[in-house]
Amino acid sequence: MTLMKTLAAATTGLMLLSCAATAQDKGAIKIVTQSPLSGQQSVAGEGIMLGAQLAVAQFAKQLTDMGFQLSLQPENDQATPNVGVANANRILNDPAVLGVVGHYNSGVAIPSSEVYAKDNLAMVSPANTNPAITDRETTRAIANRICGRDDVQGPAGANFATDTLKAKKVYIINDKSAYGSGIAQTFEAAIRKSGANVILSTGMDQNETDFSSILNRARVDQPDLVYYGGTYPQGGLIIKQMRQKGLKAAFLGGDGLDSGDLQKIAGPENMTNAYFTTTALPLSQMPAAAAFAQAYKAKFNKDPEVYSAYGYDSARVVIEAIVAAAKAKGGAMPSRAAVAAAVREVKFDGVTGPVAFNNRGDIASAKYVVIEAGKSADANKIVKVIDVAAPGGS
Repeated sequence: MTLMKTLAAATTGLMLLSCAATAQDKGAIKIVTQSPLSGQQSVAGEGIMLGAQLAVAQFAKQLTDMGFQLSLQPENDQATPNVGVANANRILNDPAVLGVVGHYNSGVAIPSSEVYAKDNLAMVSPANTNPAITDRETTRAIANRICGRDDVQGPAGANFATDTLKAKKVYIINDKSAYGSGIAQTFEAAIRKSGANVILSTGMDQNETDFSSILNRARVDQPDLVYYGGTYPQGGLIIKQMRQKGLKAAFLGGDGLDSGDLQKIAGPENMTNAYFTTTALPLSQMPAAAAFAQAYKAKFNKDPEVYSAYGYDSARVVIEAIVAAAKAKGGAMPSRAAVAAAVREVKFDGVTGPVAFNNRGDIASAKYVVIEAGKSADANKIVKVIDVAAPGGS
């Protein structure tokens, strides 16, 4: 089934759900997902949307029993800031929307959340790791995430690079996005402190597909490690072109590489000595993942993507917050501000692990994982799992 057919089917099913009003009709409530549903990053974006859809299907009864009509509204932010902001402005004008699950890209989430904050619309992110998501005062009341942060993930990668890979000469490339440049900066600062020599640190446009200028230079410099801050479509091409040019240096990046499509783009034969860090715990490490994966496969006829479980738990957070805010109002329709405040009080054992927030909107404790990439995503190996409390806040 194509992505657009999947989206159409999801929208149709959710419209039917929203039409199933109880006799005591208190009005429509919408949860919106914002993620890339077209373009190179659509695999990850669809996974977030479908995870949220499954949560709505499983937990909507809490609200329909109270007399509300709950539906999910998928939005395609195209991994583009301007599109995400335009969607956010339109979403803000719909009073039925009480929460947003999104985004996939920090560079889209940061400006979009500034829009949500204008009317206290809560955002729960399944995937945005840039520290600015929760560190800005302007969005402090509404921005939340259930994944980790790059100011922890970047140094974790640097420690692995020096302690395990023994890297002494390093190339650092980023895709100039908020996510890619941010994680590359935190990695660079940490690896410089370790005493490694950063021979090159540069940015490349996200649409670049030919890395010959950098990799030809690398053939002369012979770095021990090439670190990439960016997402899997471009990261896969860098791995492929490194190996085609005979570069045997280790390759390392962040959670933007965490997709089954990484090996498809790079070529399975090129994945030797390739690693990435991620804030998305593999399903094999989630105690509740088996039931989730089974329900996901039954509903969508496909396996979950990397951030599907995080989209699921993010949507559940929004639903639980809406329920709590409605109960606090005697069963009446809650305000957006009340829902946003209720998000910070939500606590449950999710598929991704314990879900609870500090006063900045960061998940209280996040896991960071180092993965050795195999010839396919199924062959990936967990090298290390680190459990870290959120920096700052309480």
